Amino acid sequence: MIYLTRRETFNAAHRLYNNHWSQEQNDTIFGKCANKNWHGHNYILFVTVKGEPDPETGFIINVKELSQLIKEIIVDRLDHTNLNLDVNFIPENVHPTTENLARIIWQQLQPHIKGCQLHSIKLQETENIYAEYFGE
Repeated sequence: MIYLTRRETFNAAHRLYNNHWSQEQNDTIFGKCANKNWHGHNYILFVTVKGEPDPETGFIINVKELSQLIKEIIVDRLDHTNLNLDVNFIPENVHPTTENLARIIWQQLQPHIKGCQLHSIKLQETENIYAEYFGE
């Protein structure tokens, strides 16, 4: 089994805030992420697929096609958006955390991967924080 990873980037804003909590509790739990004026990240998305290389091409998947798929299904729909307000495939009741976004990205992308299997989504929010999801 061979694993191949494609890296893409997007920028987006969000706010982590629970409407059922007080401002004080939100500030305690979410810190600066609860800012009423939102805040943004330069996300780095790693999409890893797995499979056996095609004997004629040597590819698991054509990386140009994989890149285009990621851009159409994910990046073009998330880039320069407010994740809380602008993205119709993020449920209203789900906080747009790195963890939840990794799972949501998997759910959006997985049906479109052909000829190999989606192995993981790694979403890096900052240089110190990332989440990985393996479809479990």
